Amino acid sequence: MAIELATKFQPYTDEQFSTESKKSMLTNQDFDWTGAHTVKVYKVTTAGMNDYGRKGPSGSNWSRYGAVESLDATTEEFTLKKDRSFTFAIDKLDMDETAQQLQAASALARQNRQVVIPEVDVYTYSVMCAGAGNKPAAAALSVENIYTEIVEASRVLDDAEVPETGRVLVVTPAIYQLMKKCNDITMETDIGNDMRLRGVIANLDGMSVQKIPANRLPAGFGFMIAHPCACVAPTKLEEYKIHQDPPGISGALVEGRICYDAFILENKSKAIYYQALSAGGLTVVSAAGFTSGKTAITVTPVKAEGNLYKYKVDATVPAIGEDCSEWSAWDGNANITAATDSTLVIVETDEDGKAVKAGTATVTANA
Repeated sequence: MAIELATKFQPYTDEQFSTESKKSMLTNQDFDWTGAHTVKVYKVTTAGMNDYGRKGPSGSNWSRYGAVESLDATTEEFTLKKDRSFTFAIDKLDMDETAQQLQAASALARQNRQVVIPEVDVYTYSVMCAGAGNKPAAAALSVENIYTEIVEASRVLDDAEVPETGRVLVVTPAIYQLMKKCNDITMETDIGNDMRLRGVIANLDGMSVQKIPANRLPAGFGFMIAHPCACVAPTKLEEYKIHQDPPGISGALVEGRICYDAFILENKSKAIYYQALSAGGLTVVSAAGFTSGKTAITVTPVKAEGNLYKYKVDATVPAIGEDCSEWSAWDGNANITAATDSTLVIVETDEDGKAVKAGTATVTANA
């Protein structure tokens, strides 16, 4: 006897995990784009100090205060570039026959939470990292050096006279884990609920610490210290609509539009310190090649399918995500021309030439 077992659908939607935006502490809304697509900001120079001439003007100066200077007043221009939108429809029967799980309002909230907010965050963080006024060479961060690197970053901002209050230290979960393991770091974790809602999880040396998911940050992100005065992140237009039974659709039509951007003020770019991670993960071994001046190279592990090898002699190890498309190509087998005792850097790149992994070896060449 055949028995057909029943299938039951529960009125529940398995939502994806997503986090709210935490960029408000890192950016400002100092300028108003109302009625304009472009905003221009003046940059005005200052005059140097002189020795006052108590006995009269010195040299060819006519003023006892010194040579009269003219101040330069140039402008920097900020034009909104990101005008983004989305739309989708939900049929009435689809709504009814999914136990009311396919609702326009909840679908719109999901779209905003899982698509719109992450896109704006990714763009803003990438602008801040690219426009940082302090970008040291990419480095490998570890439990042993993480505190030293953060303290060095604070020193650089101090020397640039960046305000000490309001600084934010942005880290990925992986870097935060290193910080927790470092004996030199003592973080104050007694944070008020209002600050936790803005993404602050601790305080370190007077800086608010924010932990941001790695997928919202540039590839190879190490850490960033920023003061909100440096980055203007306007959202000129943000509107979402639900049209019930519009012409041609039996159900709901959902539409959304957001016009936003992010800009770094030139005179305040020094208020951002971005430390990128150097690429690693490759073990490179050099041995004498078949002919004079050549070296034979072995790399482990082998590159991923679709990736490429690039190399350069006596170069700095690139940051993860750094463009290495201009480096010399290597097929993984051919001997390479390099002098003995020079440093050979091998990089595994993606199809766009961006560094994924890297390794170095001291060259042994055929005499």
